[in-house]
Amino acid sequence: MVSPTDRSAPTVGFDLDMTLIDSRPGVQAAYRALSAETGVPIDADLAVGRLGPPLEQELAHWFPEDRIADMAERYREIYPTFAIIPTHPLPGAREAVAAVQRLGGRALVVTAKHEPNAKLHLSHLGMEPDVVVGSLWAEAKGEALREYGASVYVGDHVGDVRGAHTAQALSVAVPTGPCDEEELRAAGANVILPDLTAFPAWLESYAAGRRDALA
Repeated sequence: MVSPTDRSAPTVGFDLDMTLIDSRPGVQAAYRALSAETGVPIDADLAVGRLGPPLEQELAHWFPEDRIADMAERYREIYPTFAIIPTHPLPGAREAVAAVQRLGGRALVVTAKHEPNAKLHLSHLGMEPDVVVGSLWAEAKGEALREYGASVYVGDHVGDVRGAHTAQALSVAVPTGPCDEEELRAAGANVILPDLTAFPAWLESYAAGRRDALA
């Protein structure tokens, strides 16, 4: 194991929805519950097809502007009841987080999701990143990545690519969410992996390059 004080050990940030977890079944259930409670039709299948941006952006498709804040608060309240149990990890997610820590680095989760709900997901699925930061989207993610010294940010959305670039971190993209490989490449992703099962091997190569550069 690499010593935690080894300067070559990377700090790596991960997005949550559709990067580490497939939250679509849970999010669908939460939207359907909100729809039933409010009487407002919400196409839950359509909504989960564009996961990534902040909740308020999605709610704006279904509610008038003066109701969005209240509906966001209510959604977040009911979310633990409906969304945690149906959600499952994406292939390679646990191994990707563990790979960072095995090298002596720190694994961050930086997500647009409400932070308490993000932590519930991770705890339920047995993932143990070192830091979880919620309610940040796109360029704003760069603030947390800079604060914790992340040199890599892994995500599935073009907004994640922008967040990585804002932090001057390497953007590693996986086309497991709403954005395909072509979109991610066009947005400026530095590395595109098919999914997180390929991440540990890539990370080993990346960390070796850092060690060589510092030697």
